[in-house]
Amino acid sequence: MNFNEDPSDMNLSQVRALSAKWVRGFVPMTDDLDTHAPARQRSIARLLDASGNGFRTILSLKFPFLTLGQSLPEVGSKEMAAQLKRVDRVLDAVMGKTDILTIGNEPFLETRKDERGARLNVFYEHVAEHVIDHRRKHFPHGCRTRLYMGALNRLDEKDGRTPATERWVHFVNRKPELEGVDIHPHVDSLQAAGRYVQYVVSRLDKSKKFLATEFSLVQLWEEHMGDKIPAAYAEKYQVPPDTRVWQVIGNAIEKPFPQKRWDDFLAMSPWFASHKDYLTQQMRMFRETGKLAVATYGVTQIESMQTGWGAHKKPWILNPLYANRTVRKEDGRVGRTTVWYDSFRAMQHSE
Repeated sequence: MNFNEDPSDMNLSQVRALSAKWVRGFVPMTDDLDTHAPARQRSIARLLDASGNGFRTILSLKFPFLTLGQSLPEVGSKEMAAQLKRVDRVLDAVMGKTDILTIGNEPFLETRKDERGARLNVFYEHVAEHVIDHRRKHFPHGCRTRLYMGALNRLDEKDGRTPATERWVHFVNRKPELEGVDIHPHVDSLQAAGRYVQYVVSRLDKSKKFLATEFSLVQLWEEHMGDKIPAAYAEKYQVPPDTRVWQVIGNAIEKPFPQKRWDDFLAMSPWFASHKDYLTQQMRMFRETGKLAVATYGVTQIESMQTGWGAHKKPWILNPLYANRTVRKEDGRVGRTTVWYDSFRAMQHSE
C-alpha cells in the first residue's frame, strides 16, 4: 500500500483488510526536519508504527527542489552539507527499521528542467554514496534496510529517455550496495506501461530488481474528465445529461455518494469500465519480468487529491482502493473503489 506523503486517512486495519504486506510513503527533505525529530514526522512515524505491527515498509526520500524554487546543490557547497545533515537525521531514525529506503522520489519531476541532466545525476549519486557510507559505518555487520534509487518517470515517452536516465540505471548497475531502481508508470494505457517496464528491464543487470511504488492509468482518466456523463447514469440518478465527468466527481467530493452510486458511475463510464482488469494485468506484467521486487498501490484518497478540484485537476482521486472522500461510510465501512479493491485483494493470494 502506498500513502505518499499523507497517511492521515489510512489505518492499519484497512491495510490488513486488503491482505497487504507492504506499506510505502515518502518524506519531503525540507527544513522542517532540521528542527523537528524525524521519527515524529507523520510519514516516518506511520511507517515505523507499521513496521512494529508486522508490516514491511518502504520510505522514499523526496527532494522537492522544483516546488521550493531551489537549484540542485553542488557537491562541496554549504547547501549540500545542509542536505546531507538532513539525510543523516532521517537515516538515524529509519535505518535498520524500514525494509527498503529509496533515494529520491521522482527526481526528474522534482528538479528544474534545466538541471535534469548530469547535474541531477551528480547530486543523487553523491547522496547515494553518503547513504551507503552511513549504513556501512552504523551497521558494519549487515542491515535489514535495502537501498534503491528513486523513481524514474515518463519512460514510455521518448523525451523521458535521456542520457541522464541511462546514467541513472548505469549507476545502479555498478553499485553492489544498490538493489535496483524504482519506477512510477503513471500512463494512459497498458501498452505505454509495457514500453516503460521494458526500458528498465532491458537495462538492469541480472542481479538487480525494480520497485513500482506508484502506478496507474491517471493519464487516461485525465483525457476523459471533460466527457459528458453516460446517458444511463444521467437517467438513473436524474442528473442533467450535459454534466461532465469532472463535475460528477466534484459532486461526490462535496457530498459523498452511497457506495452503489459510485460503483454505478464508474461501471457506466466506458473509459473506466473497459479497464476494470487494469490492476490485474499490470501486476501480471510486472511479475512476468522476473525482476519485480515490490509493487505498492494507492490506498486512500488523500486530501491533496480533492483540494482545488476542477476541470483541469489531475484525477488521482480515481486511483486509490479506498474511496474515502467520494463515498460515504455505510454501516461503519469506509467507501471503496470496488473494482480496484476486489482486484487487489485477489492478487494478494495469487503471488
